[in-house]
Amino acid sequence: MKTQYYTATSLDGFIATEDDSLDWLFPLGDVSDTSYPAFIAEVGALAMGSSTYEWMLRHEDTVAAETGAAWPYSQPTWVFSKRTLATVPGADIRFVRGDVRPVHGAMRAAAGDRNIWVVGGGDLAGQFHDAGLLDEIIVQVGSVTLGRGKPLFPRQLTSPPLVLVSVRQVGTGFAELRYRVPSGAIAPAV
Repeated sequence: MKTQYYTATSLDGFIATEDDSLDWLFPLGDVSDTSYPAFIAEVGALAMGSSTYEWMLRHEDTVAAETGAAWPYSQPTWVFSKRTLATVPGADIRFVRGDVRPVHGAMRAAAGDRNIWVVGGGDLAGQFHDAGLLDEIIVQVGSVTLGRGKPLFPRQLTSPPLVLVSVRQVGTGFAELRYRVPSGAIAPAV
């Protein structure tokens, strides 16, 4: 069982524009050509930031067109937010706030022997890393630049560096990079 941050990023390191748009992402390729279908089959629980969750709510038609459902996950999902957010009828969504460590314990129990997916955003993935709970980063690097936006991983990781496990070309729009997070890798205090 691993805790994984699986996401897409622009070539210059942004997962979304400053206004949380993902319009740049969809023309780059078909999700079924990526490792996503195999990846999601091994996921038992999800962690999601409030911006990602709200994007899903605002774009439920797009999500439904891509996945067949307005809420595409059967796995329990923990949404980290300081605000009260709308719910999705029939979805197993749990709203939480604060430290990721106790929530991670609940997610592990729910996931069983399956993986935990930190869906986004970058800061939430960074919080799991800072707590020593992130095992792997899988990123689809898109063939576009955004100039500004929401950073992929707003942390400085230099010693020890991430360990590159694999590289794979996905069509003409993406390169998939898979990194192992070394145990004991801690982001320096800022």
